[in-house]
Amino acid sequence: MKRPLHGVLAGIALATGLALAVSSCGFGSKNSADSDTTINFLAPTYSDGANGTKALWDRIIDDFQKQNPGYQVNLQMESWESINDVVKTKLQSESTTPDLLNIDAYASFAGDGMLYPVSEVVSPNVLSDVQPGFAKNASLNGTQYAMPLFASTRTLFYNTDLFEKAGVTTPPKTWAELTDAAKKIQALGGGVSGYGLPLGSEESQAETSLWTFGAGGNWSDGDKITVDTPQNLEGVKAMREIFDAGVTQPNPGATNRKDVINSFIQGKIGMIAGLPPTIAQIADKNPGLKYATAPTPTKDGTPVTLGVADHLMAFKKDGKKADTIKKFLDFFYSANVYSNFVKNEHFIPITSSATTVLADDPVTKAFASTLPVAKFYPSNNPKWAAVQGAMHQQMGTIAQGADPAQVLQRIQEAAK
Repeated sequence: MKRPLHGVLAGIALATGLALAVSSCGFGSKNSADSDTTINFLAPTYSDGANGTKALWDRIIDDFQKQNPGYQVNLQMESWESINDVVKTKLQSESTTPDLLNIDAYASFAGDGMLYPVSEVVSPNVLSDVQPGFAKNASLNGTQYAMPLFASTRTLFYNTDLFEKAGVTTPPKTWAELTDAAKKIQALGGGVSGYGLPLGSEESQAETSLWTFGAGGNWSDGDKITVDTPQNLEGVKAMREIFDAGVTQPNPGATNRKDVINSFIQGKIGMIAGLPPTIAQIADKNPGLKYATAPTPTKDGTPVTLGVADHLMAFKKDGKKADTIKKFLDFFYSANVYSNFVKNEHFIPITSSATTVLADDPVTKAFASTLPVAKFYPSNNPKWAAVQGAMHQQMGTIAQGADPAQVLQRIQEAAK
């Protein structure tokens, strides 16, 4: 089952004294894993099946080892539900610390001096191939410490059949146009909603960010968390207004993202903010659905979206494996290898060369143009996890009568 990107884990405390069983396919024993030409790689499962994550990595590693005799990559796969605990356990000893790790949060490791700067483990031509915004998002104090694995952004998905029936001729660019189109679709009746507004506890910070970013807002200013700003308030008020207009699904405060996506796929919602995997979900569940994509509507039509990425990070340990890690990462990020990985996982490539290779891929067609206008959560800020948690609990209350300004003030309190 695919695990959508969330942008930041709740945080991985480097706690000691935690006793968990390490997978039998893991690494850490005193054998070839200690060789300078061997990489121990810990990665999560995004998808299952013959072309799922493990199968993809197995093929990549096999090809790498065939082309580089004497080099070895030991792969350990874990579910997203267990990988945090596995990482905590492994980091208690240098002998079990992975050389290469794939998760989303890297900042705490970089701040503790545990990671290589990527300039030491990736060639310059690979670094220059990465989308600048995503490279910056993988940096701490001006130094890039992680390589984005692939990207997820949001874009507007709209039902072209419902648009035609409602007399809406073009996708909305502004909030005013979005509300107008949603009203016309809502008026069709038959249980159809104009716009899907997921403010449930699963990931309400994502939908909210689309609106606050669309008003010119941000969640941080330097190292300061900035929730209750005028721009953010304008975005949340606009979100409240589209609910008050009666053009969303019932009870947005209890509706999660997966719910509005499923309703859209069933033809019951006219417009949603969709993700790259939404395309594959439509193809699987309702291939006959008539839909198209367009930039996310904003206050004045200026393009902006939410961007998130999971990362690859390399642990320094004794510093002897930098060349081996570089050899493997350069191989992985080569255009054909990397583009095949991203295509099968149904996300967005973060390199220009893979974007060219995947020019005809449906996900790349729909989402590649969103990368340059993506804005990010302040996931490098240690207070963000608490703020995000407060959003999960508080944001849905605006659809239950809560005052948007007071909601933002309560969320701001979580940053103290």
